[in-house]
Amino acid sequence: MVRLFCFVSFVSCSLVLLAGFVPAPKTKPIVLAYVGGFRGLVNAETIAAEKLTHINYAFVDIKNNRAWLHNLATDSTNFRNLNALKRRNPDLKILISIGGWAWSEHFSDAVLSDTARTAFAASAVDIVRQYQLDGIDIDWEYPGMKGEDNVFRPEDKANFTLLFKALRDQLNGLKQQTGKEYLVTTALPGFPEIFTHTDMAQAQQYLDYINVMSYDFFTGGPLAGHHTNLYESGKVDNEQSGDRAITLYKQAGVPTSKLVLGIAFYGRAWQLKTDDPDAFPRTIATVERGGGYSFIKDSLLTNPAYKRHWDKRAKAPYLYNADLKRFVSYDDEKSVRAKCQYVKKQELAGVMFWEYFSDPKTYLLSEIDRNFQR
Repeated sequence: MVRLFCFVSFVSCSLVLLAGFVPAPKTKPIVLAYVGGFRGLVNAETIAAEKLTHINYAFVDIKNNRAWLHNLATDSTNFRNLNALKRRNPDLKILISIGGWAWSEHFSDAVLSDTARTAFAASAVDIVRQYQLDGIDIDWEYPGMKGEDNVFRPEDKANFTLLFKALRDQLNGLKQQTGKEYLVTTALPGFPEIFTHTDMAQAQQYLDYINVMSYDFFTGGPLAGHHTNLYESGKVDNEQSGDRAITLYKQAGVPTSKLVLGIAFYGRAWQLKTDDPDAFPRTIATVERGGGYSFIKDSLLTNPAYKRHWDKRAKAPYLYNADLKRFVSYDDEKSVRAKCQYVKKQELAGVMFWEYFSDPKTYLLSEIDRNFQR
């Protein structure tokens, strides 16, 4: 009888404790958009700010080893208009992204010494301070490697990490003045060679997020293929994929919680030499323009000359026009859904995409939002 009483009391207490237990809420994945200001004025009013957590403003240039607003008049107007989006979404963060494919030429020089790094970081933080922004993103293409026309040297590997330390130190100083938290992020490619020229285990300690550019796997040629596939198709030697890139960053010492998976809001297109899109290798005759996803959805997917294919293993769509021998690789709602599920399953930080106005009708952003609301 005593044992029964004790058991009943134990169960009752347990139920009371369980009734009062509230599990910690899962952090909602971030949704980071790169917004291109390099073209001029941004139509900020049309941005679906409620569906975003971060905007990385692309790009800030480098001049005389300092962060430099290449188009001061339009950049300053864009900052004001992007900040105004916080009236609709107070949690939205606006960062400057320095570099990019065309403006990474002088990174190596700008961070070559302690003095240079301190001065460069100070110039970047001055922009954040002046325009009341939320942080700095570095899109250096590439440390220790050739990009478009960049200076690169062996010292880039160590200086890449030291750059983030300098930025973090300077932003911590700004935080003491404003009481505000600031972000340091970077955009990096998904190909394996980048790990020879960086020390990600060291660099990540100064970074909030690493935006993995899991796209442009196929670009100019001589072959065509999936340019933003989540998984390997199994039909291409040494094939890149989003999953492979994420795995490489984890192996390099980056915590899963800091990794952001890239989504392409644009397509890449080629004219093939053969009339069979599934003949490997897909040798190209010419490189063509793929267009943004709003264009692809409204103009190509509605065109009977284009047949949509789905690579089940790679989780990637592609279009083929038999008359033109035209192959188009892109992300669509189905592949974006797979990427969002991957982010949640792998407990990544979230997704990012290039570039917002490649899909002005927000077909893909709306799909991201639907998946992360669940």
